[in-house]
Amino acid sequence: MTRTLVMDKGRIGYQTRAVGEDVSLRFDTPEIVSIIGPNGSGKSTVLKTLGRLLEPLGGTVYLDGKDIQRMNSKAVARIISMLPQSAQAPADMTVRDLVLCGRLPYQNPFSSLTAEDVKAVQTALEETGLVEFQHRPLKDLSGGERQRAWLAMAVAQEPDILLLDEPTTFLDVRYQLELMKLVVKLHETRGITVIMVLHDLNHAARFSQRLIAVKRGQVVADGPVTEIFTEPVLSNLYEVDMVFTKLLIDGEEHTICVPYESR
Repeated sequence: MTRTLVMDKGRIGYQTRAVGEDVSLRFDTPEIVSIIGPNGSGKSTVLKTLGRLLEPLGGTVYLDGKDIQRMNSKAVARIISMLPQSAQAPADMTVRDLVLCGRLPYQNPFSSLTAEDVKAVQTALEETGLVEFQHRPLKDLSGGERQRAWLAMAVAQEPDILLLDEPTTFLDVRYQLELMKLVVKLHETRGITVIMVLHDLNHAARFSQRLIAVKRGQVVADGPVTEIFTEPVLSNLYEVDMVFTKLLIDGEEHTICVPYESR
């Protein structure tokens, strides 16, 4: 089911400290969107506000036309799943138990697992390639495997919108690539909207259909990758020079950028 998520003139921030003013965004098409921008620009704040982890200081976030802050928490969690930047869980928790946490929005206190819960967890484990790791404690996993476990938990929620805050942080290049390909696969097979904060511009350009550029709490550019992933936009965004080139990868042409500081 296609969902509509809208931030209307959002004043975003923490308690009384605003990070951004008059932020307006709309997501009404199943696509992969990357939010890019310098450190401290407000990217994660935008994501947390969209995901109801932060209440806007002004303006409104609407989910299917309803004020998300006034909606039931479980109802929102059945539609939106968010994987924060530094998710924490007990080190001795097994992968399967972590993934089972994704079914909490569908359960009542003291209720037992349903056949639907078991199926959703199994499917999430299969889609993320974690079936053979499901009984291992999180502490015995590599960084990439642990990140996949968290992603499996988010997928087990069966969301229509998946929010990811810097999902490739602390991963080496192999696991970064595996995770990005997994995100694309989940988008394609489940038809979900993926909105993620990314620092790697080349990953953002390669694996997204839309880019949102944020600077000093303002959306300075928003559109298809071909329009945003350009020298004028990115040089202004990061205040460094950029050189762009095209590479042929697996028969597909990809544009990559390299930042540099002219002397």
